[in-house]
Amino acid sequence: QVQLVESGGGLVQPGGSLRLSCAASGRSFRSYNMGWFRQAPGKEREFVAAIGWAGFTTLYADSVKGRFTISRDNAKNTVYLQMNSLKPEDTAVYYCAAAQALTARLETYDHWGQGTQVTVSS
Repeated sequence: QVQLVESGGGLVQPGGSLRLSCAASGRSFRSYNMGWFRQAPGKEREFVAAIGWAGFTTLYADSVKGRFTISRDNAKNTVYLQMNSLKPEDTAVYYCAAAQALTARLETYDHWGQGTQVTVSS
């Protein structure tokens, strides 16, 4: 199995930027597709972005396309989410997750981190 720990969340003003990191343990990290999801209070968890095991293929939710970039460094066992032009509606707990396939479906992800809070407010 792989264990995931997110970091990099915080408070930022609208239009600002944050970079989230997800550190993975285990020797099988390179074989996993990785995704980012987010969940606001009282709302369902939703897909944000995903990246293939080799880092060459990506998927993005329409709401973040052009603003967020997902990347990975397999040598460091880490996946990143660069978030630019942040909006108040981006406020949520952000989770990284690992899956056997490159999809946007929550139920296909087998391993989850604990989450990191992102708050976008004036």
